[in-house]
Amino acid sequence: MLDGLTQARGLLFVVSGPSGSGKDTVLEEVEKFFPNLWRCVTTTTRARREGEPEGSYSFVSEAEFRCLVDSDQLLEHAVVHGNYYGTPRKPVLDQLDEGRDVVLKIDVQGAASVKRAMPDAIMIFIVPPSFAVLEQRLRGRGTDPEDVVQRRLADARGEVSLASSYDYIVCNDHVADAADRLRSIIVAEHCKVVR
Repeated sequence: MLDGLTQARGLLFVVSGPSGSGKDTVLEEVEKFFPNLWRCVTTTTRARREGEPEGSYSFVSEAEFRCLVDSDQLLEHAVVHGNYYGTPRKPVLDQLDEGRDVVLKIDVQGAASVKRAMPDAIMIFIVPPSFAVLEQRLRGRGTDPEDVVQRRLADARGEVSLASSYDYIVCNDHVADAADRLRSIIVAEHCKVVR
């Protein structure tokens, strides 16, 4: 690239969507194409699901989570589906400063907090093709009791109503197609002349 036009700082991508919209699956596909993309591990107080891979979340107690909040170690935090979730501040800023792109997979509350703190964040909302498909995906997991499934479905309606506040909406009708759309967004953002 021409001298003086290289990008010194990484881009921050915030990905949200209802539980069951397929955020993780789509992101796993996208990560195969972008070795410079760093996905932040969210800290949570929720219990680990059976079969959930190590490193998918940083699981802590409520007391540990409160210490992180009190010591300002979280970029954002919120209560989602009855559990605490937060994004560690230092690793995100460190990765961006090193020129790596960062992806935060966070809920709509956390996304709004990040956008206020970091206005250059690129906001992407992933939706399922319908609420019927969303319900099918949530039930298909077989990991949550009925009351949790119902809460997630109810929360999804409110979350989807906020999609218009994002920069992009990606429908996850088929994983490969949704991943292609998300990859196109990342490429387009790197081609912008003015940020």
